[in-house]
Amino acid sequence: MATTVAAGSKVGQPMTAAEKKVIFASSLGTVFEWYDFYLYGSLAAIIAKQFFSALDPASGFIFALLAFAAGFIVRPFGALFFGRLGDMIGRKYTFLVTIVIMGLSTSIVGFLPSYASIGVAAPVILIGLRLLQGLALGGEYGGAATYVAEHSPPGKRGAFTSWIQTTATLGLFLSLLVILGTRLALGEETFALWGWRVPFIVSIALLAVSVWIRLSMNESPAFKKMKEEGRTSKAPLTESFGKWKNLKIVILALVGLTAGQAVVWYTGQFYALFFLTQTLKIDGTTANLLIAASLLIGTPFFVIFGTLSDKIGRKPIIMAGCLLAALTYFPLFHALTDAGNPELAKALAGSPVTVTADPAECSFQFNLTGQKKFVSSCDIAKQALAGASVNYETVAGTGPAVVKIGDNTIPSFNATLTPDGLNLDADSKKKEAEFKKAVNAAIKAHGYPAKADPAQINKPMVIAILAIMMIYVTMVYGPIAAMLVEMFPTRIRYTSMSLPYHIGNGWFGGLLPTTAFAIVAQTGNVYNGLWYPIVVASVTFVVGMLFIRETKDVDIYKND
Repeated sequence: MATTVAAGSKVGQPMTAAEKKVIFASSLGTVFEWYDFYLYGSLAAIIAKQFFSALDPASGFIFALLAFAAGFIVRPFGALFFGRLGDMIGRKYTFLVTIVIMGLSTSIVGFLPSYASIGVAAPVILIGLRLLQGLALGGEYGGAATYVAEHSPPGKRGAFTSWIQTTATLGLFLSLLVILGTRLALGEETFALWGWRVPFIVSIALLAVSVWIRLSMNESPAFKKMKEEGRTSKAPLTESFGKWKNLKIVILALVGLTAGQAVVWYTGQFYALFFLTQTLKIDGTTANLLIAASLLIGTPFFVIFGTLSDKIGRKPIIMAGCLLAALTYFPLFHALTDAGNPELAKALAGSPVTVTADPAECSFQFNLTGQKKFVSSCDIAKQALAGASVNYETVAGTGPAVVKIGDNTIPSFNATLTPDGLNLDADSKKKEAEFKKAVNAAIKAHGYPAKADPAQINKPMVIAILAIMMIYVTMVYGPIAAMLVEMFPTRIRYTSMSLPYHIGNGWFGGLLPTTAFAIVAQTGNVYNGLWYPIVVASVTFVVGMLFIRETKDVDIYKND
């Protein structure tokens, strides 16, 4: 039976069965969509071996991450396309389409033959599926958030939409559980061979449940009323971005809200996981379990802060989250190193390393496309040290770069590429292997551990630190759906709110790991990648405090 929620529900009344169904249907579908999206990121290393096996392992992994990044990059275009449809034909049917596209493109990955079976067609199809996933996700969030907000009674919009905000975290949590469960059930060897396909195939069942539930829902009352009165927009893109009055609000929503929200969100979940595994060298299973524990602790705070925003406002909570993150990230990540890998913390403090190189040879190693190869002796030296989680100082010099670790002096080299420009040639590969072996031996001799000692990991402290960062995530993310909905008129709401949200989260957030690694390699400090989220969050705090107005008392039924 179709469900409709009266717009005039009174503040303070318990949530009705119809309201619960609206939230459950919208949230459940979005959980499954995020689950689909995160599977790829979590299994990037295995996917590289399956679909990019023609390249060397390092290049294959880079291209696998590039395919993952493609999903983030196209999200704003999905927001434009599906946002326009949502404002013209309705919220319900648009975000029903997005979930079908997302679910099918994900499940097909589970059946897609590898490079060994069908050659170059395998990675081409895979990237095409990733683009479809990104486009669909770009249309999904705005539809779900708008749909729930337009069903919410006055005074409860923050509480209602905060359930949508839990979905990304729950989707990540669900994907980690399914991957870990499959790994434990099949064993690592079988999982790497074919078991990795199981989590993708499982999404078929999740898709069926989501579609069945969403088909039972009615159109949102705000859109239905507007359509009946003949006031729907005929050109949502033009009205949203072609008129300065609304475009100004879109820009402010991006710079003063979603950019900061995105970097805090990705730092607290994605970059924290990257830091545990890549910098602290904690094994993947342990790191995933630590993140999962922090997610369990933090997730209820999405609803807590969403509900609180109905009482004190959205803006103070979001701004406080950005400010706290900017002020405390450095001490929190230092504490994370102390708790997660004490040997590494000791080595970073007591074993200085220098790279003497010609400054003209040293590049800023931002590698968005995955195609650029860094072949100078300086870049090769910095990549090796950054990858080994070593802090180092760069000293100006001449000639090929030289790495000095204690009394050990290790010369770097200038590499040569193969004719296609994709890989190092055979001689350079040999020199690279010898150079990395010498560097690793020297840093090991000076106390840098190859991996974290499981017995020395202070797991309760790591979880506590991760939980603090997770609470920052809930502060910036819990109220933001309600605030974005309230900033724009009904006739162009889906389009207008979706674009700044997905530019913020798809570009500012999605590119955080790549940008942070480039900063670490450039500066020689494993913590300096944090400057990216700190600066962005600080800019959002300043712009938000000065130019963003509180929206909690906006009547979205009159705001058209």
